[in-house]
Amino acid sequence: MKAIVLDGFGEVENFKIKETPRPQIREKEVLLKVKAFSINPVDIKTRKGASLASELAKNQPVILGWDVSGIVEEVGSEVTNFKVGDEVFGMINFPGVGNAYAEYVTAPAGHLAIKPANISHEEAAASTLAALTAWQAFTFFGKLKKDDKVLIHAAAGGVGHYAVQIAKHFGAYVIGTSSEKNKDFVLKLGADEHIDYKNTRFEDVVSDVDFVLETIGYDNFGRSVDIVKPTGTIINLPSGLSEEVKEKALKKGINVNFMMLVFSDPEDMKSIASLLEKGIVKAHVSKIFDFEDIQSAHTQVESGTTAGKIVVRVS
Repeated sequence: MKAIVLDGFGEVENFKIKETPRPQIREKEVLLKVKAFSINPVDIKTRKGASLASELAKNQPVILGWDVSGIVEEVGSEVTNFKVGDEVFGMINFPGVGNAYAEYVTAPAGHLAIKPANISHEEAAASTLAALTAWQAFTFFGKLKKDDKVLIHAAAGGVGHYAVQIAKHFGAYVIGTSSEKNKDFVLKLGADEHIDYKNTRFEDVVSDVDFVLETIGYDNFGRSVDIVKPTGTIINLPSGLSEEVKEKALKKGINVNFMMLVFSDPEDMKSIASLLEKGIVKAHVSKIFDFEDIQSAHTQVESGTTAGKIVVRVS
């Protein structure tokens, strides 16, 4: 099979398309013929030698990727919830070895869900790690409640655009930050208010927030602490925080949870699938790249200017 192999950590030029053996399944796994995979910021960091690079380096060849949608080609002897021919999607083995950048991949059955018939494989591949991150931020790492006022930073991004929709599903009042060019996009997702972060300091126009989904970090976290109620919650994605700002949040009595890793969970995947099937949540795929154009796909995600998600079509 063809796979996109990383020939040394570094720049996009290190990606090479090579012939590799088709993987063999274990008892609780399925073999997928991959139709599409999506790219996340963690892919970029890992490619450069940070994040999960040390873990992936233990396995050769190094193949990135965790988000997939595809067709079940083979099932393990202990798999009962899927059959050959099923169309499925999921986040595979994160934060371990996913090997999603390939024509075929093995996946634990518990990491997958049936792809809703009303969405494409490209939309499904986009609705895994990012959608799960938003879902788990509001249900596991924090508890978002109806009528909560929630501030979502980078609301037009991969995680952010799902977070806006999921928060509205839970009945929250949603304020989203993004650049002015993405204002209409954020509001169409369901946000009640929009803040252009380039021209307006959010702390000047927002106060008494119940819940913040903080996806940027650094001074943005400390500024967010100032506008959260003492009983409020900040869920922070990994982004280099100082002990000083952590202490500042705790002294104020804010519930702070540092969401280090999203995790594969079959019930959470089913919840995401249900929201997609009912049209409550929609994936925004900004652009679809061909398998052979992986370098351009990574470059686009690395630019930090993408609204929604970038997806690669395999077949």
